[in-house]
Amino acid sequence: MLRVTVSVILALIALPLVGASAAASTIQPWEWPIEAPHPIVRPYLAPETPYSPGHRGIDIAAGSTSEVRAPAAGVVHYSGRVVDRPVLSIRHDGGVISSYEPVTSALAPGDTVVGGQIVGELHAGHCVQRCLHFGVRLDGEYVSPLNYLAAIPRAILLPTRGH
Repeated sequence: MLRVTVSVILALIALPLVGASAAASTIQPWEWPIEAPHPIVRPYLAPETPYSPGHRGIDIAAGSTSEVRAPAAGVVHYSGRVVDRPVLSIRHDGGVISSYEPVTSALAPGDTVVGGQIVGELHAGHCVQRCLHFGVRLDGEYVSPLNYLAAIPRAILLPTRGH
């Protein structure tokens, strides 16, 4: 029973790394888009297919924070409303696009941003408590934002039984 539990825990730790590419491991780690602490209230859950259910990003509890910052240098890809919520997306090198909601921004598509720059204001509405939904796409496919953030240790898989 303990071996199964350890195996499940290790699999869940490694889950955010599923879908990561070599590009994710060669870029500079990103800064968190909101100030510390960064409690994740809902993790990334990869969909089985592009149309399957999943959670295509992470929800980070925001506390009293309202400033949203660019995690890395890039160019504003989109700033506006999607259905009923404000969204900001930034295009980064290597085919990566990061997105933030519910976030309003005075920036317009084509504006250049640097890592750490304030890019928008967080609003209520995504979670029961105020939170930032932070998503990342690599070449059009959603991947875990944890692959890009600084201070996230790389998962190490350990054997579950002796040799």
